[in-house]
Amino acid sequence: MQCGVRTWSAVLATTFGVLISGFATPHASASPPEVPAPSGPWGSFYDPPAVLPGNAAGDVIREQAFTPILSIPTATGAIPGSARRIMYRSVDDDGRPIPVSGTYFEPSTAWQGRGPRPLVSLASGTIGAGRQCAPSIAMQSLLHYRPPFDLSVAYEQLAVDYLLAQGIAVVFTDYVGLGTPGPHPYINRGYSARAVIDAARAAQRLPGTSLSTSGPVGFWGYSQGGHAVAAAAELQPTYAPELNVQGTYAGAPPVALADTLARGEGSTLIGAVGYFLNGALRTNPEIGPVLDRVLNDAGRAMMRNTANQCVGETLLNYSFQHTTQWTKTGEPLGAAITNDPIGRRIIEEQAVGNLTPTAPVLLTSNVNDDVVPNSRVRDLAHTWCERGVPVTLNNIELPPILPSTATGHGIPEFANIPAAASWIIDRFNGIAPAPCS
Repeated sequence: MQCGVRTWSAVLATTFGVLISGFATPHASASPPEVPAPSGPWGSFYDPPAVLPGNAAGDVIREQAFTPILSIPTATGAIPGSARRIMYRSVDDDGRPIPVSGTYFEPSTAWQGRGPRPLVSLASGTIGAGRQCAPSIAMQSLLHYRPPFDLSVAYEQLAVDYLLAQGIAVVFTDYVGLGTPGPHPYINRGYSARAVIDAARAAQRLPGTSLSTSGPVGFWGYSQGGHAVAAAAELQPTYAPELNVQGTYAGAPPVALADTLARGEGSTLIGAVGYFLNGALRTNPEIGPVLDRVLNDAGRAMMRNTANQCVGETLLNYSFQHTTQWTKTGEPLGAAITNDPIGRRIIEEQAVGNLTPTAPVLLTSNVNDDVVPNSRVRDLAHTWCERGVPVTLNNIELPPILPSTATGHGIPEFANIPAAASWIIDRFNGIAPAPCS
C-alpha cells in the first residue's frame, strides 16, 4: 500500500551554517541533575510561582512582551510581527499541573486566506537540555551565549518569520524543562505532545490577539519537533478535541528511538542521548537502577555533562563518539538499555504511531537522512494511511552529504520551509490533500 508520495529533486535552496564550540566538565552519578535557572535580565520570568494560576491545561500563567530578532522583512519593510514570552499550564503523565514557557508571535501581516487568522503551534528541533537553551531566550538575540562556550542558536526563527509573513500567528513552545525547571524530557512522547497542544490553547486564550478561540490550528516541527508534533497530532483528538486542528507538518520525526540511536552511533548528534537519559530519570525514575547497571564511569560523566548543555557544546564534546565507550559491557547503549525490560518499555513508550490523528499530516524525510531513518518515517506514513488518515509523504532525494555530520538531516529543514508552509496554508483554506492510495 502506498501513500500519496511526491518525490522531490535535490535542489538546495539556502545554505544555513552555524559555527559552534565548547567544552564540558565531567561529573559522576546517574541521578536526576539539578539544572540552574537561566541567567540574564529575563531569568526570573522562568521561575514559576509555587501555586500555578489558572485551572486547566493551556491557561496562561504569565506573559511578557519582548523584542525578538525577526530576520525576514515583509514587502513593506516592516518586521513580520510582535512577540510575547509566555508561561502556561500543561500536565505531566499523572495529570498534575506543570509550567511550560514559550513565545507567542502576533503577525503584522493580514491573513489573506479563508476564515479567521490561523495559528501554528511550532516545536523546535534539538537545541539542548539546559534551561538556558530555551528557544524563547535565544530568540531575544538570535543566539544565546554564556561564557565560556555555552551556545544555542534560534535557527527556528526562519520558519517563524516565514509563517508570520503569510499572516499566520505562531506559538512556539520551549518544551517542558527548557526555561522552566528541568530536567527536560527530551523526545518524551507525552510531555512533548502536551506542550505543543497546550501552547495552542494558551495562544487562543491570550488577551489582545487577533485569534479566535475556535480558529484553525496547525502543528509544525522538524526532527525533535517532528516527533513532538506527530505525537501531538495523534494525541489531540482525545486530549484536546476542542482544538480546530487542520493539519500537521512533521519533518524527519524520530519515530522509533532505538533505531534513531543506532543510526546516531559515531555521528555529531550522539551526545543527545544524554538529554534523553536525563529526561527519562525525571519522567521514569525506575530507569535509574537500569542505568546504574549499564553505564560505566564515562557514561555517567556523559549524562552529567550534557544535563546543562546547549547543543553546540554537546556537539563539540561528543561528536563522532560511540556509545560502546559508555557501557560496562562494551555493547551499544541502546542495546544495553533495551535488553532490560524496564528500559525497553520506556524506550518503546516514546514511539509514534500507536494512536491515530484525525486531521491531515505531511511527513517529510530525506532518503539519505544521516540521523533519522527514512524507512521509519515511511512506515509511519503507511500505518496512518491504513487507518484512513490523509497523509502526504514527501521523500526528499538528496545524495549522501558528509555522512554522520547531520548535514543530510539538517539541510531539508530549511530548504523545505516554503513547501511545508504552502501545504499547511492549503489546509487552512479548506483544500483537501490528495488521499492515500
